Amino acid sequence: MLRTSKHYLYHRIGKRIADVVGSSSLLLIFMPLIFLFAIILFILSGKPIFFVQIRTGLHNVPFTIWKFRTMESSTLESNSHQYNWQGGVPNDFSFAKPRHLNVTRVGKIYRKYSIDEIPQLWNVLKGDMSLVGPRPEIIEITNHYSEEQKKRLQVRPGITGYAQVHGRSSITHGEKIAHDLYYVENYSFLLDLKIIIQTVVLVITGKGAY
Repeated sequence: MLRTSKHYLYHRIGKRIADVVGSSSLLLIFMPLIFLFAIILFILSGKPIFFVQIRTGLHNVPFTIWKFRTMESSTLESNSHQYNWQGGVPNDFSFAKPRHLNVTRVGKIYRKYSIDEIPQLWNVLKGDMSLVGPRPEIIEITNHYSEEQKKRLQVRPGITGYAQVHGRSSITHGEKIAHDLYYVENYSFLLDLKIIIQTVVLVITGKGAY
């Protein structure tokens, strides 16, 4: 539930304006780099250049996410994950990449420095995502969310988020949910700005990526 009228105003207007201005500006700035990264990926890893996948978005509505492909296999990750949980996703669950989905050499670099996430600026511009918010999860996992865990779907998923600056891929699902729910209840312009600054530091160091 949105806490105050000020929080509601930022949720409905301010955050979306910031997303449109931010994503469009970054797309213009990064356009030469996007072409460069795509060419490098094509030369060193071949086609396809992009990895597309269905993820769960705002209010449990699915959308197609765009990333630079970083794996050898062209098979969608979600096709390799089948779960049979009852009562929600276990807190001690840690997402594991299937063995057959080998990350390429260039893909490891793209993942370490979050280069593979840059195409998601298009998702932000379209309104599927936000610059800051809980990372969009695969449907095979969100289908098992408990009512408490579903609360993280009350805001648009983000390219980066509160959980990402508190561990990225090194934290458990329970820790991620706790961070995401904190963000849902407390997000603001200043918190978003703080998360973006912390994200820049993490991207430069490559800490917490897999």
